[in-house]
Amino acid sequence: MGFGIFGDKNKTFKPQKTYEKGTKRHELHKMAKATLGSGDLMQAVVLPSGEDLNEWLAVNTVDFFNTTNLLYGSITEFCTNQNCPIMSAGPEFEYLWMDGINIKKPVKCTAPEYVDFLMSWIEKLVNDELLFPGSPNTPFPSNFKTEVKNIFKRLFRVYAHIYHSHFSQIQKLGEEAHLNTAFKHFSLFVIEFELVGKKELEPMRDVIMNLTGVHGEKYFAKKK
Repeated sequence: MGFGIFGDKNKTFKPQKTYEKGTKRHELHKMAKATLGSGDLMQAVVLPSGEDLNEWLAVNTVDFFNTTNLLYGSITEFCTNQNCPIMSAGPEFEYLWMDGINIKKPVKCTAPEYVDFLMSWIEKLVNDELLFPGSPNTPFPSNFKTEVKNIFKRLFRVYAHIYHSHFSQIQKLGEEAHLNTAFKHFSLFVIEFELVGKKELEPMRDVIMNLTGVHGEKYFAKKK
């Protein structure tokens, strides 16, 4: 698919999730992209006036899934079972996989296996109309934000792995600025809606602080 974040080297890791034209979510998606295009990333994450929070979370969850999907797709030739035998963000942080359905206990896996599990899991969630209702008249379930937090927590791990294990390769591809912009946008959204805990963000604390400035400083300074 020609989304072009990383030019000819880019490939989509999983199919892109799209919106039906004319729907509220499609309009919110266009609104988010327009604000993002202005270059003001902080303004791009703020809930638009008069809009429903759950709808905004739903749209952005899908958009960040698509973006992270593309980012990881650009480095799959480097992120192999041989090169990345564990899913990690440096030597102190290893991530185990569990979905509670097919895999009920945390298991060790390679980074490519973890990301494949993760993207397939998110794809299933965002296509589940009980969780992400397609009709504007259907309410979001009570556990919606909890599930969104789980998605963002795990998407963060993909960024953390890319930075810790593949940053030199990203630099050689000439895509450092694209990665930093994507992660800054992701981090500002996480901070704005408190989607990922500080402890989970620790592997990327310095990068987040550098990219988000005062917003990151305030978030990490919170007691919780």
